[in-house]
Amino acid sequence: MANSERFQLGVKVLSLLAERQEGMLTSAEIAETLQESAVMVRRSFLLLHKAGLIMQRKGPHGGARLKLPPKQIGLGDVFAATAGDWLSIEDKAIAGLMKKVREDAIDAMNEHSLAGVVKRVRKAK
Repeated sequence: MANSERFQLGVKVLSLLAERQEGMLTSAEIAETLQESAVMVRRSFLLLHKAGLIMQRKGPHGGARLKLPPKQIGLGDVFAATAGDWLSIEDKAIAGLMKKVREDAIDAMNEHSLAGVVKRVRKAK
């Protein structure tokens, strides 16, 4: 899955979790709602959990829920969690510059929160 697709799925998963603040959603429930593969949703769960954006519980009453309020989750946080290796450049001078560009992009993306995404999604319905 390409970086942009992982980011898009991560935003969609987090948006669903933000809309349902109480209880947990399973990967199967999210996959059905998004018409996405449950395997891909579980992979998204792993990335988002590792980044500290969601909490997970396994078992029959398991699932995932947000670890932070939607206003505290920036789109840059989601990008950083899901993007993996952004650009692989061997030249150290250019690699340093691209690292700075990535940090600046994440900071700019963090000016927009998950709460804003959820608001836009609700408005579009």
